[in-house]
Amino acid sequence: MTQITLFYMNTGPVYLLSLKLTHPSATKNLVLSFILITGFAFTTKAQQKPLAPIDFKDHIGKVATLCDTVYGVKIFSDTLTLLNMGGNYPNQKFTIAVKGNKLQLDWANLKRKHVCVTGLLELYKNTLQIVASEPNQVTVSK
Repeated sequence: MTQITLFYMNTGPVYLLSLKLTHPSATKNLVLSFILITGFAFTTKAQQKPLAPIDFKDHIGKVATLCDTVYGVKIFSDTLTLLNMGGNYPNQKFTIAVKGNKLQLDWANLKRKHVCVTGLLELYKNTLQIVASEPNQVTVSK
């Protein structure tokens, strides 16, 4: 007999599943199903409903999706690029800090494009910022 307890916690509800299984293939199927469901949950998290600008400050410290137009691109190094969203610096609504080199975007043609980003919303020097380091965090409208 196999007993499996799965605990999944996201910023929303907490899910607890405890099953007792007697057949080894049932255990394997359950674990594979959980992996697929968890992967789907993280994929849909990156596509959650964007916040309205008025709600930005209420979500600091939480994972959120923000969308707006790119007004400025500042490349500091091959591992740090800042995107000023919704206005020119220093009057932007928020900044996307692209860190690392996993995210490859067409930096030269990004201005005036509509971009959505999902990540932890934080304050940096009194400016709202989301750090993006993975490709699935950013979507660019064509």
